[in-house]
Order: sequence, then structure tokens, then C-alpha cells
Amino acid sequence: MIKNLKWLLLVSLTVVACSSEDSVQVEANSSDGLPLTSGTANFTKFVSLGNSLTAGYSDNALFVEGQKVSYTNIMAQQFAKVGGGEFKIPFMADNVGGFKVGGTVFATARLASTGGGAPTAVAGTPSTEILTSIAAAGPYNNCGVPGAKSFHLLSPTYGSPLGIAGGTANPYYVRFAPANGTTSVVAYAAAQAPTFFSLWIGNNDVLGYATTGGDGSNPITPSAGPAGVGFDATYDAIVNTMTSGANAPKGVVANIPYVNTVPFFTFIAANPVPLVAAQAAQLNPLFQGLNAILASQGQPARFQLLTASSSNPLLIADKTLTFDATVLFATALQGAPFNFDAATAGFLGSLYGKSRHAVASGAARDYVLLSSGGLIGTTQPGFPATNSTRGVTYPMPDSAILTATEVAIVKTATDAYNAKIRAVATAKGLAFVDANALLSQIAASGVSANGFTVSSSFIVGGGFSTDGVHPSPRGYAVIANKFIEAINLKYGSNLKGVDLGNYRILFPKSL
Repeated sequence: MIKNLKWLLLVSLTVVACSSEDSVQVEANSSDGLPLTSGTANFTKFVSLGNSLTAGYSDNALFVEGQKVSYTNIMAQQFAKVGGGEFKIPFMADNVGGFKVGGTVFATARLASTGGGAPTAVAGTPSTEILTSIAAAGPYNNCGVPGAKSFHLLSPTYGSPLGIAGGTANPYYVRFAPANGTTSVVAYAAAQAPTFFSLWIGNNDVLGYATTGGDGSNPITPSAGPAGVGFDATYDAIVNTMTSGANAPKGVVANIPYVNTVPFFTFIAANPVPLVAAQAAQLNPLFQGLNAILASQGQPARFQLLTASSSNPLLIADKTLTFDATVLFATALQGAPFNFDAATAGFLGSLYGKSRHAVASGAARDYVLLSSGGLIGTTQPGFPATNSTRGVTYPMPDSAILTATEVAIVKTATDAYNAKIRAVATAKGLAFVDANALLSQIAASGVSANGFTVSSSFIVGGGFSTDGVHPSPRGYAVIANKFIEAINLKYGSNLKGVDLGNYRILFPKSL
């Protein structure tokens, strides 16, 4: 018995010794519980390049609180835990958003949504004056410039005040660019001798085309062409510049999401038209008659059978239709069973010759732009001495809709950009973020973390701000975590992602 007691005492002392001397200390601020490390990356001097997403644009504006929760600033705060230095941001002057040029308001206040209503501009006048340079307080680590396309980052005049009126310069960059106005964004970033950089560029190269309904006013940047023109050579030039510094900086790059994953294109259904039985009965003979005229020429039907319901399709103009039926309709509508006079038939021919009903689902889906919602149901000049309803008897303009054909054009360009971005990341040994997969997941099922699910549902989903394109604070936190995950994977760091619960779903009306 005594021997057993001695043995138990010895065992207990051994356990105590192991617990006190060999216990593993868990690091709560790392991703794996081990002591924090930057791995092979050096975050001493972090510089970020990109567009509005990099800058922290939200609610259709750039403002102080939005800039604070940019994904790049969130990353910089995590980098600081493993030796990252100061991350200077060219803050706007207020939380109203918007700005003035020479005292004249150029960009209006940010949007906010209250009480479940449509987002509206907050009260107040922008106080940020673009021509009051803040360059002397720089250089600034966040080089994100709202509105920038890939080739803009190489333009030596993109920061020149003289180019604002002509559109060759960007007001946001003018404000913090070197005073001579002859330094490109890339040169400005590289001159800071970064040890680590982020690059997310190319979104606007396709987004501008998409947000104008593919009307031709804002063309897609071609993949081919020299640096400063084509995306591929431009991207090479940007990355070559950023990786050739004296510090041999490492970095992280991200690809481009498909535009039709964001609420700006998905919130408004293509079949929102309410009709009663009498209205449907009045309209169907005309539209079915137009289908019959098309069929007489071997053309497929363009118009749908309308019903007494709240889900009838919008009537839209579609310049991508290969067969222009204007003359065909104008001629046929003068005959039976319509017997319109020449003037009316000609008007209807011009109105419906390149129009059709929108498709609300499936592979051929059309997307109604969020900015065009206010047009639906408004009155327009219609039949002689009458008015027509936009989207019902008068087509929505081509600029209001991103058609299935145009979506395919955007997708082809995006896929080409993304192939280039991934290839460059591989060749240069950079961390790579599949932002396209992330945004697609948010749109399809949402992303869950920290007890929250972030989706692309407009206003209530938590992923996007009131402009339907740019992320909310919580959305930016999701993006920052994905960047951190890619950096850990590539460079062996163990930075921890941020808690989504610490970031708002939306900014309030008053800040």
C-alpha cells in the first residue's frame, strides 16, 4: 500500500512538472494558435493599388468611415501585428461623401437607406475640395483610385488638375498625387519602396460597359494591345514595376468577379410588370401579331403572352438583335388585321423593330440595372395623342438593360483577364485571391463566419452597400479575410482573419 502511494505521488509530481514547464501557449491572434509570424513576407512597408474597391468606396461615395474599413486597411491592421508599419490613407474631408472642384460640386453625397425605403442621398454638402492638394502630407500607402481602369494606373497625367475637365485625369488621384501632376499611380506606389503590395485592378475595365447597359459609351478594355491600351500588357507592366523594387517586394493579387453577381444587376427582376386581365387582353393582339409578322420571315418570336399577374416581362430595346424588323413591321402593320395608317405603322415599326420582352431567368436571362429602376412605369410619347408606359408599351432603353448577349461579352472579357492575372501570379510567385469564386459564392449561397451569413441580397444581405456594386463594411471584412487566407497560404504567415461581427452591415444615415 505504501509503495502504491509513493508511486501515485511520483506520477502526480511528473504531471505537474510537465504542465508547468512544457505546456503549449496558444496564440489567440494567429490563425493556427502558434506564435504570430509573417512567414517569408515582409509587411514593413505595405502599399495597395487598385480602384474604388481598394480605396474603400461604399454607398456610391468615398468618405472617411468607409475608407477606414477598406479591405486594404483591415489587412494593414493585421500586418501591424507582425511588424507592419503605418498605412497612410488619403482621407476625404468628411462623411458626407462627394467632392467639389473649384467650389463646384462634382460628386454628390453618399447614399443611405432608412426604414426600408429606397436609398437616398444623406443631408449635407461635400466639403472635400479636390484642388486643395494633400500631397505634402503623403506619400499615401493606399493608392486605390475610384474609377480607375487598368491602363489608368500607367498614365503620367492621371493626377494632373488640368485633365479633370477633359476626363484624362481622376479627381481622387489629383488630390493626393505629386504636385507636378506627371506621376502615374504605379510610379507613385513604387517610389515608396514597398516591401509588400496588393493589386486588385480590372473591375472597371468591364464594369463600365456593364453599368451603361453595353450601349457603347464605355467600351471594354481589350486584352490585346500595348501597355496602356491592352489589359494583358498593362497588367504585366504594373506587376513588373511593383516587383522590381530594391526591396524585391512580395505581394497579393486578385482576379475579377463576374459583374452579374452583384445586386446592381440582380435586384430588379426582369418581369416586374403588374397587369389586370383587361390590360393583358388589350396588349396581346399587338405583340402576338408582331410575332406572326416575324414568323412570316422565318424569325423567332420576340414577344411573350402577357397574363393577369404581377410578373409580366419588361418590354426592352435590344440593339444586339441581329434582325432589324423596323421596316417589316411598318409595312405589315398597315395591312389586316391592324390597318394602321402609315404614320402610326411607321412609329410602331421604329418603336418595336429592335425590341422584345425581357427574359427573367435561365441562361438567356436579362439584367435590369439598379440605376434604371426609376424608369419603369414612367410615361413616354407613344401613339399619336396618347402616352405609353415605359417597360410596358414603350421599351426600356438599351442602356437600362444588360442583355444575355452582353453578359456573355462581359464574361468572355473577364475570363481572359482572369487567365492573365492567374498566370502572372504564378510566374511572379505572388499570392492569388480568387475573388470571382468568392463573389459567386456570396451570390449563390452566402459566406458564413463568426455566426453571420453574408449574402448579396440588396440592403439586407450584409455583403453590399446601398449602391449595389461596392461592399458594405462587413463585405469588405469578408474580402480582407480572403486576402489574408491567400497570403498565409503562399508565404507561410499565420495572420488571423477579422471577426465579421465587428463590422456594420450598412452605414447609418448620420455618421
